[in-house]
Amino acid sequence: MSAAAATTALPREAVNAKLIALIVSVSVAFGIFLTGFVVREPAPYELFMALVMPIWALFGLRISRTVAPMALLLVLFVIGGMISMNQMDDVGEIPLYLAVSLFLALTGVFFAAVLESRPDLYKLIFWAWTAAAIATSALGIVGYFGLTGEMFTLYGRAAGAFKDPNVFGPFLVLPAVFMLQQMLTGRASSMPLHAAILVFLTAGIFLSFSRGAWGLFMFSALAVTGGLYLSSTSNLFRLRIILMGFVALVLLGVALVVALQIPAVADLFSERAQLAQSYDTARLGRFARYVVGFQMAMEHPLGIGPLEFGQMFGEDTHNIWLKSLLDYSWLGFAAYLTLIVWTIAGGFRILFRDRPWQPFLLTAYVVFIGHVLLGTVIDTNHWRHFYLLLGMIWGAMALEARWQLTRRGSLQEARG
Repeated sequence: MSAAAATTALPREAVNAKLIALIVSVSVAFGIFLTGFVVREPAPYELFMALVMPIWALFGLRISRTVAPMALLLVLFVIGGMISMNQMDDVGEIPLYLAVSLFLALTGVFFAAVLESRPDLYKLIFWAWTAAAIATSALGIVGYFGLTGEMFTLYGRAAGAFKDPNVFGPFLVLPAVFMLQQMLTGRASSMPLHAAILVFLTAGIFLSFSRGAWGLFMFSALAVTGGLYLSSTSNLFRLRIILMGFVALVLLGVALVVALQIPAVADLFSERAQLAQSYDTARLGRFARYVVGFQMAMEHPLGIGPLEFGQMFGEDTHNIWLKSLLDYSWLGFAAYLTLIVWTIAGGFRILFRDRPWQPFLLTAYVVFIGHVLLGTVIDTNHWRHFYLLLGMIWGAMALEARWQLTRRGSLQEARG
């Protein structure tokens, strides 16, 4: 082979490696994009991931020692559900319900392992999630204004390609906060695009009329801004954060004022903006059911059976901790509580370390904390994106463990 040919022809192994990397990136991006479309179960996301995950496993995807505790705790959580199911006389479709719980748990483990092996996929995942949010938000907005009849709405609230506005709204929060982060830290030339996407996604969150989504967005936006400010050592950069944060606040304020000029929007906003609704404070409302539910949980350590509480009272628990106790037994509750505490503590320990994936970890961590708080008033058990948040944080924890191991190895070699 001539020298010219040798310099232009790539080895077959290099070509195959690039092709595999491309396939991996496309499959991950498409899987994340599908999380924005959950009109019915099984959703396209489940069907696609059920195909992708075994293929990854066949090609050598491994669960590291750092990610293994996450997998174990999630499996124990589902085993707790099986124990609870055995307390029921008629299980009906409960085995399918628990199968979905197990599958979603495995997706969280899958993304943690994928990100540990390919940390460059963090950026792709965030942008794929943003693309899904733009698409489903567009459906929710056009549906709210009656351009598609009653499709993509529920009870007069935007729901996008979700069954429930209370899931649709929180799904949009991470991409919206990501756009805010890009405004605060990105290039000035890209700021108009990021600002436009932020306003658009915020409109979707607002029109969901989900109080939880509103609170989650405000908490996450403030926490990310504060985290960026505290982690910076440059006074100039801190000044930029303050200025860009003010610009973002003005943009969102103007958008809110414009939206409230529409009478139907203003009326529903004034109704939903109240801290407590009638179904919260009624005699057997949400808050009263919490008391009854926790009393039942103390009397039934093995649980009462998944979804059984909703059959008894006409409404589900609307509280992830109560749901864990009643639907997944004390074992499931202990596993879930341990998982959440471990995730919060492990993520916080590495939150402000200067790593390539740190900006993505900060956003995912803050939004995850918001979801944990949100779980006190709503059930997040089968939210696809919740497990994705878990996977991103545990992936970063695994990357940090590998980073430290490599660093120690380098120091030993230097000393040797």
